This record gives sequence, C-alpha cells and structure tokens, in this order.
Amino acid sequence: MSGCGGGHGHDHSGHGSCGDGHDHTPAELGVAYSLFTRIDTNNIECLNEAVEGSGKTVFKAWEDRLSRDTYVESDADEELLFNIPFTDNVKLKGIIVVGGENGYHPSKMRLFKNRDHMTFDDATTTADQEFELQPDPSGTLEYTTKVVTFSSLTHLSLHFPSNFGEETTKISYIGLRGEYSKAHRHGITICSYETTPQLMDHKDKIIDNVGKTVM
Repeated sequence: MSGCGGGHGHDHSGHGSCGDGHDHTPAELGVAYSLFTRIDTNNIECLNEAVEGSGKTVFKAWEDRLSRDTYVESDADEELLFNIPFTDNVKLKGIIVVGGENGYHPSKMRLFKNRDHMTFDDATTTADQEFELQPDPSGTLEYTTKVVTFSSLTHLSLHFPSNFGEETTKISYIGLRGEYSKAHRHGITICSYETTPQLMDHKDKIIDNVGKTVM
C-alpha cells in the first residue's frame, strides 16, 4: 500500500518520486496548517530522540516553521519515529517537513494510520504511504496524502528511516494540513458523567418508592 512503491532511492529533483509534493502560497498554508492544535501534545512519543521531549517541539504554528530554536535530533543513528495521537477525528490532507541543513535532512517519510505506540520493529511492515523527501528550507513543499486512507484518523505514526548522508537526522518542523471533527467518545464521557450524579441524587427516593409499593 506504499505511496511510492518499494524503491528506496532518493529523488533530489522535482516534487518527489511520486509527484506528491506541491508548492502553495504562504497565505494558503498559514490558514491550512493548523492541525497541530488537534494533537495530544503531552502524549506524543518520539523514538530515538537525543534529547528527551524534543520531538514534541517540532509541532508548532506555521508562522514558526522556520525557527531553529526548537528541533529534534536523532540519537543512535539517523532514524526517528513519531507516534502522534489526536484529540479529535482527523482527515489528513498534507504534510510539510523542515529538516536540518544539508545531510541532516530526512530523505524518506513513511506514514502509518491508527497504530498506537509503534516501535522500530513495527515500522518494518508496509507503510500506508511513503514519500521521498526533498530539502525544504522555506517550509512550503507539501506532500499530499491519500485522503481516503487518512480519514477517521485518531493516531498518526511518522517514520523517518534515512537522511542525506549524516550520522544523525534533524527536524525542526512538521506541519499537518487537514480537517477535524469532534471525537464521539468525548460526548459519551460527558453524558456518563452527568447521568451518574442524577441517579445517585434520586437513590433514596427510588428505594422509598419501592418500599411503599411492597408494603
């Protein structure tokens, strides 16, 4: 189901080996790239990050995409794996990645839908979509996802298995474009919470009524 087939070569020209990259105007992207507000940031997992918690910092407002103050760098090798839970149901339409300069920039990105707590061993399976990445210092090259595949998304895993030659990989921004709707489970939780106290409030009255009926 990979978006780019099984090849692992790097395409350094054009918009990716599948023609998946698209340039958009800054105004369009500024409005569209707001899904970071739907991320359950506290529960993001980033495997192989050199500094604990640094992986969470790359999900930020579009206007901050060029800031290098916060970034994640891989530790033992060039691989990084993000497990990203959402607070609502998401329809993912596009991704932007701003990596490190030169060889530190990731060269491939693999997407997995609704696979909680993935490990690097899990990432050896076939991805739901793959992209060959291009260095994008301006943060305007979008990789368009298969919307049919990435609808009803509650969890996204992003695997970056390689870069352009350095021992470690750096990423300073990951932007997500799409739509969202409120997750149904929140409504159920609220209803359950409100109903329980009402039952407790009337507990004595219900017992009294039953008692009178028996008598």
